[in-house]
Amino acid sequence: MVWGNQTFSSDFILLGIFDHSPTHTFLFSLVLGIFSAAVLGNSAMLLLICVDTRLHTPMYVLLGQLSLMDLMLVCTTVPKMAANYLSGRKSISVAGCGAQIFFYVSLLGAECFLLAAMAYDRYVAICHPLRYTIFMNQKLCFLMIAASWVLGSLDGIIVLAAVLSFSYCSSLEIHHFFCDVAALLPLSCTDTSAFERLLFICCVVMLILPVSVIIFSYSHVLRAVIRMGSGEGRCKACSTCSSHLSVVGLYYGAAMFMYMRPTSSHTPDQDKVVSAFYAILTPMLNPLIYSLRNKEVSRGLKKLLRKGKLI
Repeated sequence: MVWGNQTFSSDFILLGIFDHSPTHTFLFSLVLGIFSAAVLGNSAMLLLICVDTRLHTPMYVLLGQLSLMDLMLVCTTVPKMAANYLSGRKSISVAGCGAQIFFYVSLLGAECFLLAAMAYDRYVAICHPLRYTIFMNQKLCFLMIAASWVLGSLDGIIVLAAVLSFSYCSSLEIHHFFCDVAALLPLSCTDTSAFERLLFICCVVMLILPVSVIIFSYSHVLRAVIRMGSGEGRCKACSTCSSHLSVVGLYYGAAMFMYMRPTSSHTPDQDKVVSAFYAILTPMLNPLIYSLRNKEVSRGLKKLLRKGKLI
């Protein structure tokens, strides 16, 4: 199949991550359980933030967007993987592969910028509480959300356009459970070295710039917390910030390990495991972290559950 000559007749083959041995069947069931928990947790978080008027603040609006992105991210990869495993088919169409690449890259990029926006929100709330409504008003909040989606989508479009421009005349077997760019490039018979360098630079920009904002914000937050005279104020500040820092650590740690290494150091099995961690496990952990470590979210969830029982 040579995309350069516009011949799109063949499908790609996703080799997947599991076979049908008893151990892998158990692991597949575990992944489905994690997927279900991620869908339910993020859906519940979105519903809670929508119905509870006390959570209609920039902090929770941003958290709602994170839940939406996580929900879309986990639904981009797992359903197709599960369908292929259960049906015994391993193929994915060119259009399906392109859709996975676009949504996956776009959502990863959008989350990078959204996490930076969430860090800025905590910085303003703790370091400038009296001017919070000025520095973090509703208009700025929605502007940051829109910017996150636009910048993430732009990254997805650029990567997808580049990948579709290559000729694929080698084996069509992708050593992954979804169409990941790093797993697709070795199949190309075109020289992709220039694109790989560009991809590395884009990943550095997409990761380093938001991380710089996060480090700046939390260095000031830490200094403000140390200066606080009230023990209760310190606990509240640490509670809201620790949730976000836990999510940041999980997300950026895996993303940097995956995309900021030289291509030569990548191995298919290693990439599958790391991708499964931040594409499946992290979306499940995020709502759990926020519900356990944030009192407002915990109270809102309990209230929502009580209402559900009464109905």
